[in-house]
Amino acid sequence: MWLLRNFCALRGCSCIYVHTVSRWLSSSLSDISKYNSNFHIITKLNKMRANPVVRKLNTPEFRSIFTDELKTLVGIFCKYNYELRIAGGAVRDILMEITPKDVDFATTATPEQMKQMFTLEKIRMINPKGEKHGTITVRIGDKENFEVTTLRIDVVTDGRHAEVQFTTDWQLDANRRDLTINSMFLGFDGTLYDYFYGYEDLQQRRVKFVGDANKRIKEDFLRILRYFRFYGRVAPDAGRHDELTLKAIRANAQGLANISGERIWGELQKMLLGNYSEEIMLEMINSGLAVYCGLPLRPNVLEFKRLCLALKDFENPHKPILFMISLVHSVEDAVKMHERLKFSAFERDLAFFITQQREKVDEDYVSLRDYQKLCLQTYIRRDFVEELLKYKHKRELYDKLRSWGIPPFPVNGNILKDRGSIPTRKIGLVLAQLKLIWADSNFQLSSEELLEKHLPEVMEKLVTPPPSPNYKKIKKI
Repeated sequence: MWLLRNFCALRGCSCIYVHTVSRWLSSSLSDISKYNSNFHIITKLNKMRANPVVRKLNTPEFRSIFTDELKTLVGIFCKYNYELRIAGGAVRDILMEITPKDVDFATTATPEQMKQMFTLEKIRMINPKGEKHGTITVRIGDKENFEVTTLRIDVVTDGRHAEVQFTTDWQLDANRRDLTINSMFLGFDGTLYDYFYGYEDLQQRRVKFVGDANKRIKEDFLRILRYFRFYGRVAPDAGRHDELTLKAIRANAQGLANISGERIWGELQKMLLGNYSEEIMLEMINSGLAVYCGLPLRPNVLEFKRLCLALKDFENPHKPILFMISLVHSVEDAVKMHERLKFSAFERDLAFFITQQREKVDEDYVSLRDYQKLCLQTYIRRDFVEELLKYKHKRELYDKLRSWGIPPFPVNGNILKDRGSIPTRKIGLVLAQLKLIWADSNFQLSSEELLEKHLPEVMEKLVTPPPSPNYKKIKKI
C-alpha cells in the first residue's frame, strides 16, 4: 500500500483497533453505571453492522489530507499506542469526492493523556476551552492546527447541551452522532469504519438520523436545522424528505426556542448557501419553524419566491441575509429578526436599509443618478445600494452602478471650517446638500463653483432636516 500503510509498524506499535462485542458490552455497562438513575440516560444502540469495516480508500481526496504535519500527528499517537481516526464531515466529503476543508479527528486517548503525550513531545497546545468537551487543539510545525476529540457518550442531554462520558469504544461514539452520514470514521490506512449504514445512505444520497429521529432531535434541537443543511448538501433533488423524519421535526419544532440565535443563524446561513435553499426554506416554514428562527408567524413567502427567481440572474453566492429580508414584512419585523438571530453589524444594517428602501424603488429611485446620489448619503454604504438593486432585480442598473467609479468630492469639512461662517454642528448637513448638487451636475462642479455659487443658497435655505437614517442606532420597535 501507499504512504502510511506501515506507518505504525515502523514505530513498533499497534494502532489497529479490534472491535469485539464483549468489549462493547463491558464498556457500555461500565460507562452507564457511573450515572444516577434519575438522569435521562442514553443507552439504546441503533441498528448496526456486525462488522464495521466497509472498504478501503485510496482516492485523491483521501491522499490530499496527508501533510507533513498530519504525518507527525499520526506518528505521535502511534508511538503512545492510542488510536486516531478521521471523523465526521471530512469522511463524508472524501466519500463524495470532495477535498475536505476541515478535518476533525477522534481518539481513544483522554484529554489528560493527550496533554501528557503532547507535553513530552514538545507539541504546542492551544485553545484550552475545548478540553472540557474532550477536545485538544495542537499546532504542529507552526503551520497547521489539529483538533482531536476523545471518544465519548452523551449520557445526559437537555436539548442544548450534553454531559459526556469518555470511552474507548468507537461504536458508542458513532451512536451519539446526529446523522448516519456523519457517523463514519476513516483510518489512516484507508479503512472506512461505518457502524450505522452511513455509507449506503451516502451512496443513495439519503439523509437519515442515527436511529430514531425523534430521540436524536430531543438530544439537541439544533439537529433539526442540521438535517435541512445536510439535505441540501447530499440529496439528489429537493423533494426526497422522509415523511417520518419531517413528522419528528414538526413535533419538536418548539425545542428551537431554547437554542441560541447565534447557533440558529449559523445553520441557516449554511443552508441558504447550499442546494435547494428555496425549497428547503419553504419546507421549514411548512414544518412550523419560522417563528423560532426570528421570522413572522406568516412569513412573506411570495416575496421570498420572487427574490429567489430574481437572484438567478446574478452571480452566486448571494448574501444569506437577503433571503431572510424577503421573508419579513416591515422594518419592525427586521428588528425582531435581528433580536432573535443576533446578526453581525453589516447584516443588521443591510436588513434595516433594504426593508426601509425597497418600496421606494421605481418610485423615488428610478435612474442611475438616483442610486448614485443614494450612495453619497451619510450612513449609507455603496454596497448596500448594490444589494438593494440585486434584491429588486435591477440587473442593468446594478451593473452600471458596480462599474461606476465615484469621483473625489472637491469639498471637505476642513474647507468649510476655514470659511468660519458655518457652525461646526451643521457642517455635515451642508456637505450632504453640496454633494447632491454636485451629483446633479454629473459630478462636474469644482470646489470654487460649489463654494461661491451654491454654498450661500444652501446656507440660506438650510433648515435642519430629519437626520439620515442611522441604521446603527435604529430604535427597537
